[in-house]
Amino acid sequence: MEKAKVYFTKEITPEAVIRMYNVLEKPLPGKVAVKVHSGEKGNQNYLRPGFLRPMVEAVKGTVVECNTAYDGARNSTEKHRQLMQVHGWTRYFQVDLMDAEGPDLVLPISGGKVLKENYVGKNLTNYDSMLVLSHFKGHPAGGYGGALKQLSIGCASSEGKAWIHSAGFTKDQNIVWGHMAQQDAFCEAMADAAGSVAEYFKGNAAYVNMMCNLSVDCDCCAVAEDPCMADIGILSSVDPVALDQACIDLIYASEDPGRSHFLQRLESLHGIHTVEAAAEFGCGTREYELVCVD
Repeated sequence: MEKAKVYFTKEITPEAVIRMYNVLEKPLPGKVAVKVHSGEKGNQNYLRPGFLRPMVEAVKGTVVECNTAYDGARNSTEKHRQLMQVHGWTRYFQVDLMDAEGPDLVLPISGGKVLKENYVGKNLTNYDSMLVLSHFKGHPAGGYGGALKQLSIGCASSEGKAWIHSAGFTKDQNIVWGHMAQQDAFCEAMADAAGSVAEYFKGNAAYVNMMCNLSVDCDCCAVAEDPCMADIGILSSVDPVALDQACIDLIYASEDPGRSHFLQRLESLHGIHTVEAAAEFGCGTREYELVCVD
């Protein structure tokens, strides 16, 4: 594959998010799903809806999320809707919990390393295109979270999340945490699932990663570490693999004293393997050209 273009700016503002989307010259057709992370109750690092509001409104998008597979404030439709109201999402946007009602949409996976099918919120079928707005940060299970995690775990239903975490062993949320996959298999399951969602939209998708609030913990953590590094900027691409690879490369290139702590989380969980597996699956390429945007 030829190199993908990944765009970068150090500016982190609502206006910069729009600019980084526009530079892709990728108009999203029809009804646009905007994938965000709603933020677990108690988390201090998630991207606030007011920050993303101009971008969502610019594409006339619907904010989409799915329920979690672990105990917390987002593991049922009723609780998740209440939290999205408390966090302000419903104040600004039309919000769709895509797995609020079953049955799940089953996406076939041809040529996956681990999974042969992916279970996502059935309301995915309501959309013609997707804008993935990701808070790039660490993650206590995957090492890091970015565009590929948003496509995989983020779009999976509660049962689909259990399926990915167990690398296809179970969809039962009550037993999954006792049957967690070996780490590389989990990373490969995420890559398989991400590829199936990217394939579903057949190129009608765009990706923006915001490298701010750089904690080693995910926005799914009710108790998360504060950021260990200074903000870096915003990156965008039509290739989610290249985008996540570029973000990881910027962490390695950083001279921030918190870099080693972030990399310990990333490397201890072999987070780069999700990117490797997604590239092998054909979800994108790790080869990219970084284009700076003023």
